[in-house]
Amino acid sequence: MSHAKNQAERVREISGVNPLKCMKCGKCSATCPAFNEMDIKPHQFVSYVANENVEELVKSESLWKCLSCFACVERCPRDVKPGKIIDAARQLVVRERGGNYLTADEIPELLDEDMPQQLLVSAYRRYKR
Repeated sequence: MSHAKNQAERVREISGVNPLKCMKCGKCSATCPAFNEMDIKPHQFVSYVANENVEELVKSESLWKCLSCFACVERCPRDVKPGKIIDAARQLVVRERGGNYLTADEIPELLDEDMPQQLLVSAYRRYKR
């Protein structure tokens, strides 16, 4: 299996998204609040994975410009979830870098007491995988 095919397969596996369901309607991009900041638009995320061009997606500004608001996920009539593809691509980058992960006892000292609890729960749900 080639590296590109392997990366695309990993993005599909992590995201749980079937890119072949996309009908290229553009509703995801139309609702994206970060659309103007992106070099690869939400409606294109899916094509990059379907075409096994994850390397370009990973190198793009869009990978980190996406707000993870999931407006694109809510708007998609085919349940394709472009935001989950970006989330999965970010996880690929983090996993390939290796990096040092925080331990549970290190987290409390990093928290701001004014931080909403929903933020913590949302982050936990997203990154517990």
